[in-house]
Amino acid sequence: MTQSFRSRLVATPAEGWSSLFLVAVMAVTVAWSLDDAALVLGQRAWTDFLAWVTLGGVAVGFVGAKARWSRPVAHLIGAAFAAVIVPWIIGTILDPAGSPAAQYQATATSTLDAVLDFAVNKLPVTRQTGHYLLVLGLLCWANGQFAASAVFRQGRPIGPIIVLGTVLVANMSATIHDQIWFLVLFSTAGLLLLTRLHAVDEQTTWVRRRIGDPSTVGSLYLRGGSVFIAIAIFGSIALTETARSAPLAGFWDDARPALVEVSQWLQRIIPAAPDARNVGVPAFGQQVTIGATWSTTNEPALEIIRRTGDDRRFYWRATTYDKFTLFGWVSSDPAREARLKGTSILQDTLDSIPTTAARTTAQFRIVPQSRLFNVAFSPIDPVSIDLDSTLNTAGDGGFFQSLSIAPGVPYTVSASVQTLKDVDGGVTENRLRAAGQNYPADIVAAYTTVPAGAMGPGANGLLADIKAGIKGTTTPYDLAKAIVDELHNQARYQYSTSIPGVCDHYTSIVECFAHQRIGFCEHFASTMAILLRHERIPARLVEGFLPGTVDVSTGHESIQTGAAHAWVEVYFPGIGWYNFDPTGGRAEPEPIPLGSPLPIPSLGPRASLVLPSIDRGDDPFPSRGRPIPGGGTTTPGGSNNGPLIASAIALFAIVVLIAFLAYRRGPRGAMTPDRVYGSVVALARRFGFGPRPTETAYEYATALGDILPGVRPELQTVAAAKVEVAYGRRELGDDRLRALRDSYRRLRVALLRLAFRRGDRRRKH
Repeated sequence: MTQSFRSRLVATPAEGWSSLFLVAVMAVTVAWSLDDAALVLGQRAWTDFLAWVTLGGVAVGFVGAKARWSRPVAHLIGAAFAAVIVPWIIGTILDPAGSPAAQYQATATSTLDAVLDFAVNKLPVTRQTGHYLLVLGLLCWANGQFAASAVFRQGRPIGPIIVLGTVLVANMSATIHDQIWFLVLFSTAGLLLLTRLHAVDEQTTWVRRRIGDPSTVGSLYLRGGSVFIAIAIFGSIALTETARSAPLAGFWDDARPALVEVSQWLQRIIPAAPDARNVGVPAFGQQVTIGATWSTTNEPALEIIRRTGDDRRFYWRATTYDKFTLFGWVSSDPAREARLKGTSILQDTLDSIPTTAARTTAQFRIVPQSRLFNVAFSPIDPVSIDLDSTLNTAGDGGFFQSLSIAPGVPYTVSASVQTLKDVDGGVTENRLRAAGQNYPADIVAAYTTVPAGAMGPGANGLLADIKAGIKGTTTPYDLAKAIVDELHNQARYQYSTSIPGVCDHYTSIVECFAHQRIGFCEHFASTMAILLRHERIPARLVEGFLPGTVDVSTGHESIQTGAAHAWVEVYFPGIGWYNFDPTGGRAEPEPIPLGSPLPIPSLGPRASLVLPSIDRGDDPFPSRGRPIPGGGTTTPGGSNNGPLIASAIALFAIVVLIAFLAYRRGPRGAMTPDRVYGSVVALARRFGFGPRPTETAYEYATALGDILPGVRPELQTVAAAKVEVAYGRRELGDDRLRALRDSYRRLRVALLRLAFRRGDRRRKH
């Protein structure tokens, strides 16, 4: 490191070190906000590195500005550092035990696989996580580098405040976490930075015009600004706690459809955060992450017209999910196929309706009351729709997931509705008991897998207790009904739409619910589905709307968005999928008759393609444990960031020590004006800014002050003391000598900035 470059590093910036501190606080606050939101599968530990890479960006932006590198060169160097540091840090998360080369490879593999999922494999979603961590890391680095560069290169703090503030507010609006204090900290730092830079500008102006005492006016600005900031922040907090107006409500209503589309598009690229805030209704997309809140509104959702006199309570299915991910559900191997209006929806899929089932075809005219829904709703199995649509399935020609349509457009859907009568093929309790377990192989493969970690001691104990309470033969129907009866016990299980932090330390939401016994519909339904799958009974999670209020005389049914719900569908041979709602205290599927006694088949051979109940290798969105390339997990552990953190702390300590020593180091021996002036001249001359032969002390101080306006008062103090003692034969008092010493100490650091002013030599001479 050359002497001139070392001088640049220790030179006090004209804006002051406090400005650098405030810029760092602003940028790091945004990183803390992103970290607190637990954006990647709810794992805060995976995003703890964001604050450190932000500081790296601030450091590079500051050094580039003060070293007077051109803007392209400075940003290129910063990008090069980011390209080396950020992927390595992410590699320590993806592969904690690997070598540095393996960690780089882990990041590259995960990111490449995400790109291939979209560009080559044409998948609607990706199961990778490394690319998400990489984007967040580079975003935080860029935030820090941009903020420092804008402030210390151009002296313009407004841009960083707007850009970083936008990122902060956007993240706050997307998470359920209370982040008001992040906003307070960011606002305080931003206002202080504006005040500080404005005071510096005013000091420079007063020095240039030679009016008043610049240091006094700077102090006045800082004191007055600080009082104003304190009052403003306090008043804002008070208004936040007391205000009840909603001036942006109209804008929010208009923006919600676009936000839903954006959120669904983002969920294709990144897994949703468990603590993400929704826009009032479920997205009904191809994946669902079960977080800490269930948030809906009571706005109109659907208006349904059906045959008069029909009072059946239908559950309105929107989406189904076949793969449990410990803290959510996804449609595995998603595929899409166009369906022309009027054609069979389930044709050439694995979700065909059993020919032995007693079904009737019913038509429903559905009028969406909002543009938030881009899927069609129907009871159980849709047959056809009078719109061109896109069928989403789990695998090509696989099982029904959803039916995509244009949002907000009315449609007529025909559905195959089960007959709840004691007729041949009709649904009765005894027929469900007698359905047996001779499941199709495809059903077993798709709907009986249970990922490792889904069930622990709590869930296994709950299942054992439920089975122990069943008298007689335990058929799949009896077990399903027993689970529903158990979970409907409101004395033992509590329904709550907000449970932040409850499931943070469990291996899955099923294990969490078995222990805590509190949650909302997705917790109840997921627990029932996984308990059934553990017993080799095909089950899947379904989301849609509860039955609405039906006017039998007109056939009109109204549904509110507050009726959004999750329940379970269980497969019975010869009957098909049948609804069970384990969430107590809400509407339930209509009762079914007991029916005529039927022989219950003994447990015979299962389908030939039976998979083991524990699927240990293809959990697409591992919600606990660390992600590895390809989407698996590793055992939670340290992210191996220790060396990086230690290096950063050591580097920061060295810089602070150098600055402190440069500031504190003073002349050895007696302090005299002649000696101070001579030392200032000698230091300036090293950088090519020595005085001309005919230049007086005042003239020389004025010339240097034009180049370094931030220390113009100190230069004038030294020059005045030199003239008064050398030519006026005066003796300085203790106060003047103390001021001279303080000025000299500041000048020893400030004059090092002359290394940045080589282009000003011509103006000096």
